[in-house]
Amino acid sequence: MLVSFIEAITARNLAAVRTIPKSDLHNHCLMGGRLSHMEKFAGRKIERFRDTGLGIHGVNNWIGNIYRPVIQLPMAFETAVEGAFLQAKSDGVTVLEMSMDSCLPRILNLPVDKIVTTLKHYHQTIAPEIIFFPEVGIARVLPVRLVLSCLEPFLESGYFKSLDLYDDELAQPIQNYREIYHYARSIGLKCKAHVGEFGDAASIRQTVETLGLDAVQHGIRAVESDEVMKWLADNNIQLNISPASNIALKLTRSFKTHPIRILYDHGIRVTVNTDDVILFNKGNSEQFLQLYKSGTFSAEELDVIRKNGLVQNRLI
Repeated sequence: MLVSFIEAITARNLAAVRTIPKSDLHNHCLMGGRLSHMEKFAGRKIERFRDTGLGIHGVNNWIGNIYRPVIQLPMAFETAVEGAFLQAKSDGVTVLEMSMDSCLPRILNLPVDKIVTTLKHYHQTIAPEIIFFPEVGIARVLPVRLVLSCLEPFLESGYFKSLDLYDDELAQPIQNYREIYHYARSIGLKCKAHVGEFGDAASIRQTVETLGLDAVQHGIRAVESDEVMKWLADNNIQLNISPASNIALKLTRSFKTHPIRILYDHGIRVTVNTDDVILFNKGNSEQFLQLYKSGTFSAEELDVIRKNGLVQNRLI
C-alpha cells in the first residue's frame, strides 16, 4: 500500500521514505554514490573521510590523496557516474541537479563529449524517470583564465543546464566571476554558487547580487544576520542545504542544532540535499528522517521542505 511522506516520516520508516519523490539539487556527481560502490569496483577498502578541522581543505586533501588514485583507474569515471545515478534512484530522487567539474577533462584526460555521453548513458539506463539537470562546476581556487578555457567546451556542448562555483570561498574576490555568470545567464543557464558555508552572512548577499544567482548552495551562515535572512526571504532566494555535510565538517553540532530551522522560521525557502554521499554517507531520505527524529522539524514541515525542490519543476 502506498503511504504519504508524512506517514512514512511519522512511522520512522526509512524504506518507505525512500519511495517518496524528492529532489537533490546540490550533488557533486563523482562523489554522489556510495563509497561501497567504488570499493567493489576497486576491489579494496577505501579510507573513509574524517574531518581534521581543515574545512574545505580537509575535503580536498581526501579527494587528492585518497580518491583521486581510484578515480584515475580505467572505467572508474563511468563507475562513479553509475554510482551517483544508482544512489539517486534508490533514494526516490525525481529531480536531480548534479555537477561535473569543468577541469575534469584535464584531470582525467577525458573529452567533454565523452563526459556527456557517459551522463546520458547512465541516466537513461539506470533512472530515465529522473528529471536530470546536468550542471558544470568551477573551482574558485583556480585562475579565472584557466576556468574560462576549461568551461568553454562544456558550454558549447549545449548539454549543461546550470553553473555552480565552489571550493575555498576566500580564494579570490567574487567580482572575478561576474562576466562568466553574466554570460551563463545570457544563454539560459541556472546560476548557483557555494557561499555562506564557511564565509560570513554578508558574503551571501554580495555573491547573489554580484553573480545574479538563482539559488545558493549551503548559505547557512545567513543566520548571523537578521537583515540578510530577511533579504533572502524577500527575494525568494533558495538555499540548497546539506545538513550531513555541515555536521561532518563541524559547522554545526547536530541535526538538532542545525541552522536550517532558523532559516526556515525566517521564511527562507530551503531544500535538503546530499552534497557528497561518498564523503558523508547519507542520502536525503536519511537526512529527512534525522531532522524529524531530532525534533528539528515536524513531519508536515519536512514535507514543505521536500516539496520546495519539486514545485519549481511542476511535479506537485
